Amino acid sequence: MIRINLLGQIRPKASRRPVDTGAALPVLFIGAGLAFGVVVLFLLFLNYQKQVTAENNRIKVLQAQKTDLENIKQQVEAFDKQKQVLQQRVSTIEQLQRDRTGGQDLLDMVANTVSRTENLWLTTMTRKGTTLSIEGSSASVNAVANFITALKRSGYFQKVEIKETKQDDKNTSVQTFNFQLSAEITPPQVGVAPPAQAKPANTPSKAAPAATPAKKG
Repeated sequence: MIRINLLGQIRPKASRRPVDTGAALPVLFIGAGLAFGVVVLFLLFLNYQKQVTAENNRIKVLQAQKTDLENIKQQVEAFDKQKQVLQQRVSTIEQLQRDRTGGQDLLDMVANTVSRTENLWLTTMTRKGTTLSIEGSSASVNAVANFITALKRSGYFQKVEIKETKQDDKNTSVQTFNFQLSAEITPPQVGVAPPAQAKPANTPSKAAPAATPAKKG
């Protein structure tokens, strides 16, 4: 609806009520503080989550490494057991090789020693490790003593010990002595010649050539 001012006076404008901003400022500060706190807490939460994730990944890596180390440990233990078995086998083979090495030389040495000792013969000879047990018979006790001396001088034996010597009561027609002795086998080192064998005491020496009679003039 159109209004007409007949009085010709200017109508005063309505005055606006002033706004009170003093009470709104604390609310704004509080809201801004809360928003800032929420942002900070969110950032801290993200950082904490990141650290938790990194630690979980590190734990997984360490667990995988632990599993690998346990497998390696089991393999090492298995290798150690195999090594012990192999070392035992090698030691056994070396022992057998040592026992076998020089066996023929040993028999030859004993045979030569017996052949150079008169009135003595062997009945049994047993080897156990480095110990040689010998049993035999002789016509006299001196023959047994000579045989022991020959064994010691051969360079193949040490600690030659007489175990028993007694007269054979079963054979009354001929005086016979049965003996038992043991000796430690010590073959001479490679490159070292065994000591020279002593000549039997009863070996006759070669006679000197007879002097040629002088011719008569």
